[in-house]
Amino acid sequence: MAQITVLKDQETLSAAAADRFTALARAALESRDRMVVCLAGGKTPRRLYELLADPASPWRTRIEWSRVHVFWGAGRYVPAGDPESNYRMARETLLDHVPCPAENIHAMPTHISPAATAAATYDQVLKDYFREGNGPAFDLNILGIGADAHTASVFPASPAVDERERWVMDVQTSAAIPTRLTLTLPAISRSANIHVLVAGAGKATALRQALAADADPHRYPASGIRRGRGVVWWVDRAAAS
Repeated sequence: MAQITVLKDQETLSAAAADRFTALARAALESRDRMVVCLAGGKTPRRLYELLADPASPWRTRIEWSRVHVFWGAGRYVPAGDPESNYRMARETLLDHVPCPAENIHAMPTHISPAATAAATYDQVLKDYFREGNGPAFDLNILGIGADAHTASVFPASPAVDERERWVMDVQTSAAIPTRLTLTLPAISRSANIHVLVAGAGKATALRQALAADADPHRYPASGIRRGRGVVWWVDRAAAS
């Protein structure tokens, strides 16, 4: 059973997610030498990142950023400085404002051509970093969903739904920037904690489809996110409608 937490609006949702982010970071750092987080792109996570980075917020100084390692769950296949880059968004809202060392930031290599080689390179980066296991063991994987119920860059009918060997794939999507790199659903589901941020009435139908017990991940990819312990859907009232 998925844990669904409904909050008043996106600001309240983002603050609650920041509280939980901080708690998970502290728990990870108390048990070992690092906390490993996978960031999402898109509009909804932006406010969470801004709150975590804000010097006036209660969260920024509670995290020992020098021991946090950062990866990405998806990347639009554009240069790192492009306005549409997921990496650029995370840098501008979060990483440029906290003392996270450059060597701890593991961006998707969207500068490598072709996209298939970029995906294979990042796949190997993850496998070298985690070394063992059947998927990357992120302490926290932050996700959003689209109006079509895609998550990361796993869109409806994507081969990334069924991929079992690769952790990262290049995919062609129906989005304005069609070429993407993405974690596969099995790789996402290996995360210790998964937080899905959903805000706005435009996501209400997608949310309902993703949470339906009989949903087909090929039609509604977000339904393929692992259910149960460690998975929290942070939802504002508009999306919950």
